[in-house]
Amino acid sequence: MDPLVIESCHSTWIIDEEHGRFRRVLKGVAPAGSPTSTEWRPCFGVEIDPSSESFVVLLNAEGTRLLRSWRHVEHCAQCGGEATSELTLEELRAAALG
Repeated sequence: MDPLVIESCHSTWIIDEEHGRFRRVLKGVAPAGSPTSTEWRPCFGVEIDPSSESFVVLLNAEGTRLLRSWRHVEHCAQCGGEATSELTLEELRAAALG
């Protein structure tokens, strides 16, 4: 199963639902050619609200600990319109496998 990839304004979220984990690849903070990512962290699901572009990553089974963010879209209301940078497919694959 391929991981779910969500672009927010400042991160690319990689959610591995099969293994119950996620990580973020941070945009605009890496030295040249080297993306910065978080460690894999446990997650218990993802809820995406298509009407608001928001999403929630559940950090425990009860759903009482969570992270909320918004998908980056063209003319984005969250960041003023422009994402900080893009990742190549190779960078994204390396982060997903790391």
